[in-house]
Amino acid sequence: MPKLKKKIRKRLAAGMVIPAHPLALDRNRKLDERRQKALTRYYLAAGAGGVAVGVHTTQFEIRKVGLLEPVLQLAAETVGEYERARKKERLLVAGVCGRTLQAVREAQLASDLGYDLALLSLGAMSRSSVPKLLEHVRAVGEVMPIFGFYLQPSVGGRVLPYEFWREMAEIESVAAVKIAPFNRYQTFDVMRAVAESSRSQKIALYTGNDDNIIGDLTTPYRFGKPGQSQTTDLRMSGGLLGHWAVWTRRAIEHWRECRRVVEKALPIPTDLQRLGNQITDSNAAFFDPQHDFKGCIAGLHEVLRRQGLLEGTWCLNPDEGLSRGQSAEIDRVYAAYPHLNDDLFVAQNIDQWLR
Repeated sequence: MPKLKKKIRKRLAAGMVIPAHPLALDRNRKLDERRQKALTRYYLAAGAGGVAVGVHTTQFEIRKVGLLEPVLQLAAETVGEYERARKKERLLVAGVCGRTLQAVREAQLASDLGYDLALLSLGAMSRSSVPKLLEHVRAVGEVMPIFGFYLQPSVGGRVLPYEFWREMAEIESVAAVKIAPFNRYQTFDVMRAVAESSRSQKIALYTGNDDNIIGDLTTPYRFGKPGQSQTTDLRMSGGLLGHWAVWTRRAIEHWRECRRVVEKALPIPTDLQRLGNQITDSNAAFFDPQHDFKGCIAGLHEVLRRQGLLEGTWCLNPDEGLSRGQSAEIDRVYAAYPHLNDDLFVAQNIDQWLR
């Protein structure tokens, strides 16, 4: 069974910022390789610990148009260039989808390209029983270490019970879990399941709840194990987030402040709580919950377009785009929270990223 390198596992446990990588398209909805690589360079220059590619933010449709391998390869090559130049290792996470045969093939492709973990989406297994889901996880885990993924149902995920997470936490290939149901009760299910497992200290926990980023990064959990007097303390050490695909430089500053507060066991400052609410409000403009998240990818593209990193907001699906009023909402949060954007950082560096 493949295992993570010790230093990668250690960094993953310590926490990091992992943006969910968008897809750069030209006006003909074809891959824009130059801008795709520029996005990766932006995230690395901003200080991200790695990137996640082939995930929801990259558009699951890349599999239907033959773009999965080219997009994964471009990111791997760009990260490799950065690592050789800076002598710093960065994490590569590949989105893996579909039923078991497809998921295993995708994991093998990602492994061959040098990716470290498979972020395993279970959306295609919507009618499968818990035992079948666990078989699926084990099969993919024979190829790559697993980054478990609780994807919210409104964008293609499914409700996953506590029993699934409890059993999955015992699977040796599971190294991390991204918790992104956008639901506090379901988030708690995952945290409790991991805490009550025998591997509670071996699984890194990452927020994917774009609506509660600061809250997740600063909230402590304490669980008692059934029949035992001892307790288990857990936290989410980092995030793998679509929201962090934009304004990434600022996101890293926010994550570092959360980490400082946690490591020093400080009371959560009012300013940090206020910041969390401002980030959630901005996320609402980007992700478009007002229209059931229909503009969630195009909203991120619009921010990147305004910064010059993308040429337009095009998605592979021509029916996907900004919702009515969404551009005005992005205008509003830009004006209301100017301290959240990293436009100056992008403007100072974009020419070298677009080289």
